[in-house]
Formats: sequence, structure tokens, C-alpha cells
Amino acid sequence: MRLVFNNMFSFIFTLLVLLLDSFTGTGAVQIISPLNDQYSCLNIPNPSLGIDSENRSSPRRYPSAASSFTSACEKEWDSACSAEILSLARQPETVEWITGVRRRIHEYPELAFEEFNTSLLIREELDKLDVEYRYPLAKTGIRAWVGTGGPPFVALRADMDALPIQEAVEWKHRSKVAGKMHACGHDAHVAMLLGATKILKFCEHLLNGTVILVFQPAEEKGNGAKRMIEDGVLENVEAIFAVHVSHQLPTGMIGSRPGALLAGCGFFQAAIGGKEGTAGKQGRCVDPVLAASAAVISLQGIVSREANPLDSQVVSVTTFEGSNSVVSSPDSVILAGTFRAFSNTYELMRRIEEVITEQAKVFKCEATVNFFEKEYTIYPPTVNDERMHKHVWNAAVEMLGPAKFQVVPPLMGAEDFSFYSHVVPAGFYYIGIRNETLGSIHSGHSPFFMIDEDVLPIGAAVHAAIAERYLNEHAYR
Repeated sequence: MRLVFNNMFSFIFTLLVLLLDSFTGTGAVQIISPLNDQYSCLNIPNPSLGIDSENRSSPRRYPSAASSFTSACEKEWDSACSAEILSLARQPETVEWITGVRRRIHEYPELAFEEFNTSLLIREELDKLDVEYRYPLAKTGIRAWVGTGGPPFVALRADMDALPIQEAVEWKHRSKVAGKMHACGHDAHVAMLLGATKILKFCEHLLNGTVILVFQPAEEKGNGAKRMIEDGVLENVEAIFAVHVSHQLPTGMIGSRPGALLAGCGFFQAAIGGKEGTAGKQGRCVDPVLAASAAVISLQGIVSREANPLDSQVVSVTTFEGSNSVVSSPDSVILAGTFRAFSNTYELMRRIEEVITEQAKVFKCEATVNFFEKEYTIYPPTVNDERMHKHVWNAAVEMLGPAKFQVVPPLMGAEDFSFYSHVVPAGFYYIGIRNETLGSIHSGHSPFFMIDEDVLPIGAAVHAAIAERYLNEHAYR
């Protein structure tokens, strides 16, 4: 009886469906027995599978914005592709997530080569996004990737370390670690790169190559980038890009320039030895204070009298240590400082050493000069490849408009991204965070440094567009 009933029910159901179709005139009704698939008839979606009624072969995995992100962007990039990436970055749930990541990192800052918890947080987010990675590089660094796994390869880099500064900004998410602070925006750099990772993973089916995502330790200490390179982070990479927040540009403004953007930099310390003596019996001592004072004055002549006035250089003595006595000369004096230049960095080092040691001899003292090459490493200048700068300009202007890009002058600051720029073509750019209403006006390395968090989705979108557009333009060479 049950079989007969089911057949009769199927027959009646089919007649009803045909009658309904004749009244609607759509011709779209699919006649499938309810015994076989109760959700297939009349294009009713099956809620247990999450299948869209208009595309029943594909699970609904992504938000509706994906429908407009067509395969056209795979072969020919245009303004619609840039607009779509920016739209993805500005979705409320994405903005909330990126901001939350930045705040979590900001609350628990870690110094150079100590970024273990920061690195763990990043890896956990990469796991949630189903992004593969290699760890560790340079002790706490990460090399992740999104895309086909094949060429071309383009890299995006963010630095992770904080500074030994006590935060003076009063806000809910201030540093919870005494004496440590993200006072240079590296927490924002990580958040923006993770945001770009999420966008690129969403668009992975359109990528014509592979994006390498570099989370680097120890930018502030100076050899994080160099150690990442030694550990193979640039393997197969054809070009690399990075962003740095800037309090000099209004929020969302992009700034860069071709050629030399940031100076090369190094540090020195000189020990000048003499013979201790009392102030009343100077004839019996060899005074290193006099020798050190002469050296400080003579060092200023390197820049003012020897350097090309069109080639900016800086030599600054920032430490002068003798003794605490007011009645006797010390047996030694310690000088320390920094030097910066856009070219001839090693010639500048040679002259600093020569001036200090020779001036010491004039006053019968001896001197040794240490450039901390093993501890800090001498930074080369950060130089933007002309083509990579143009690529950043194209991506930023198409996404944000020409009014949102500014050609900036070279600065005497230094960045260890320079090590990458001397290995592969590189593009380094700034993104503005200046907002006087919020108080985001203080320079990096200030205890009052803060950022306008509205920049985060913009930075993520520009990063993603730079990478995807690069793959698009270089895949069909």
C-alpha cells in the first residue's frame, strides 16, 4: 500500500506543478519527485547545503559583494576592480576585525626579536583565513603566501616590533606593558597587512601568481630585514612593497617618491683615552676631555666643508661622558652619535673614524671607534625603484583619486626596508594618519604617538590592490 500511495502522490504532485507552470508561464519549473529531492522543485534552496537558488552548484561561502568581483579583473585591471577591493575592505565586519587586531597588538607591545605573542596572534589569524605560512624566520618572523603558488611572486611587508617607550596617551587600549609602546605604528602595519591578506584570500581565484606576506621582526633594532633575507624570505620574489604610517599626511593620503626616499644610517661610539689628573696639576695629565671636545667640533666640518651641499648628510654627537668629578680630569671620555646620508655612507664612516682618532693624537690621547656593525648593522638608503613607484602611484590614484597622492621630499630618517630595496625592485610609501581632531599629530617615537584608525581599511585595500594588480600586469609577459 505504501508504494502505491507514493506513486499516486507523485502523480498528483506532478499535475499540480504543471498547472502552476501553465498559469505563471515561466517555464522554469523543474519537475523532480519529492521522494528524490524535496528542495529541488520550484528552485527552492536546500538550507542544509547553503546553496543559492540561482547558482545551486556552489556553496554560499562569501558575502554578496563577491558577485560583482568578476573574472574580468583576472586579465585586465580597471577602476572597477580597485573600487571592489576598497568596498571589501570597508565592510563593517572587516573594519571591526582589522581594528581589533591592531588594538590587541597595541596593548601588548614586544621589542625587537621578542615578538613571540605578536607572531602567535598573526599565525592564529592566518590559520583562520586558511593561509599557509613558514615559521620561524629571523626568530619570530613569518613568510605567508596566497595565490597559485607559482610565478610571478610579489611581496608585501609589515614590521612587528615596538619601542622601549612609556605610553603617555590615555585611552582604553593603551599599552599594558610598562616601558614598552607601539610608538611607530608597527601595530597598524601588521593589521593592514592582515587586512590585505583577508582580501587577497577572498579574491584568490583571480590571482595570476603568488603574493608573499612578510611579517618581520626587529625593524627598530636594524637587522630584522637582513636576517629575514638570510633566512630566504625573498626566495623567488620579483618585487616588494611596504607602507609606513605618517603623521605629516592627512588620514588616507598616500605619499612617496621615486629614487632615494630615506637616508642610510649608522651609529658610532668612540673611546678616547688619556691620563687622569687633578685640575690643579694639569701638566701631569693627558686630558681626554680636551681631545674629545676638539673631535666633536671637527666632526661638524665633515658635513659643512666636505660634503656636496646637494647631497644631504648628518653627523650628530649625542652622548659625551667623562667623570662625575669636578676637581679632576677623567682617564677616558666616551662619545657616541649617529650619521645619515643618501650616498657615500661608508666614506662618511671612514672620515668619522679618521677625524676622531687623529684629533685624539693631537692631544696625546688614543681613540678607538666602534660602528656597531654586528649589533645594529649599517642601514643603506631606502631607494624606490622607478617602476615600482609608478606602480604604487597607479594603484593609489585609481583607488583613491589623484588628490589623495602626494610626492614627498626625501627624509633623513632611516628604515631597514632598505635591505630589501637593494636586493629586488622595491616600492615604499607612506599613508597619512594625521587627524588634529583626534590628536593624531605626534611624530613616531613620541610617547604621545597615536593613529587615526580610519586609515586601517584604506591601507589594507591599497596593499591588496598593489599586489593583485602587479600579478595581473606581470603574468602575461
